[in-house]
Amino acid sequence: MLPQPRPAVRHPLAAAALLALAVPLAACGSSGSGADSARAAISTGQNSAAAPPSSAPPKPTKVLMPTGPAAHFSTARDTKAGPILMTTLAGPKSGVSGKVWVWLPPQYDDPAYAKTGFPVLTLYAGGQSAGYNTWTDNQLPIQEADQQMAAQGKAHPFIMIMPVQNLDSDEAKALECADIPGQPKIGTWMSQDIPDFVRANFRTLRGRDGWAVMGASTGAFCSAKLALQHPDVFKAAVPIDGYWNPDSPLWKGHEQERLANSPDQLIGAGAADVRMLATAGGANPYETKLVKNWVAKAKAPTTVEYYEQPGGKHLTSDFKKMIPTTLEWLTANTAGPESD
Repeated sequence: MLPQPRPAVRHPLAAAALLALAVPLAACGSSGSGADSARAAISTGQNSAAAPPSSAPPKPTKVLMPTGPAAHFSTARDTKAGPILMTTLAGPKSGVSGKVWVWLPPQYDDPAYAKTGFPVLTLYAGGQSAGYNTWTDNQLPIQEADQQMAAQGKAHPFIMIMPVQNLDSDEAKALECADIPGQPKIGTWMSQDIPDFVRANFRTLRGRDGWAVMGASTGAFCSAKLALQHPDVFKAAVPIDGYWNPDSPLWKGHEQERLANSPDQLIGAGAADVRMLATAGGANPYETKLVKNWVAKAKAPTTVEYYEQPGGKHLTSDFKKMIPTTLEWLTANTAGPESD
């Protein structure tokens, strides 16, 4: 008998209260696929439900099976929650080639979930993130946290995607997750090539409801910007201790384009039906003011909730403490695993 979905359990968040956490945890479906195919040669698949009678409309499917082409993965690191895989993605739409790390939750390997689609969480790092992503190492063990919380019914088992953000470690060449004129189209790589790559290789959910982005510091800027610019792709975002004004020297001479890629401008446009949780460290008055002012600019249908980490500083060690809170929020605001 297939395992039944576990009910979601909501726990109060520490210190500063979150506003309007009202979206229920979507039920986890049963069935799944071996991740061996994802780690070597991922096979394509099609839904195989029998055709309905001619008088009835086709039943809409919730799950997208991998479309291919299959990527080649190597194991970058083993964790207590399973391996983190790595590949190099040459984006056909952007022309950008960069490293992408992937973690599959244990449920993905379970034969009982062979026909289940999983939600996708893309994680962006702080700093330049050229050739690395801090969500892949033990500084930010989000994979272990998700495994434990999913087993307790507190979080979705997310497919986690961890790309690089820059192609050069020189901060003067920061691409700011955007298509800066005359520079590599990293914004297209992030918003189009990476989602296409995920759908090609893994069982996901139809539509945007199971797609979210999260990042800390520079990664917070990226997650906010990408969600606001691409609400057709992403439903939710968690910018942790972020900033909102693009300041790369590469924008020189392109002010109009810079403003079009500024979360400080995008948040007040009222053009993106997305949900966000913006956090700030309580021990940093400058940061709390910056984030609160940005949250206050949000216009419907964009909704932004504010969370202040008690005593939090702008440190990776404090970002780590935020992991359970952010996974709970993401679970409440995205669709969970489903099967047809």
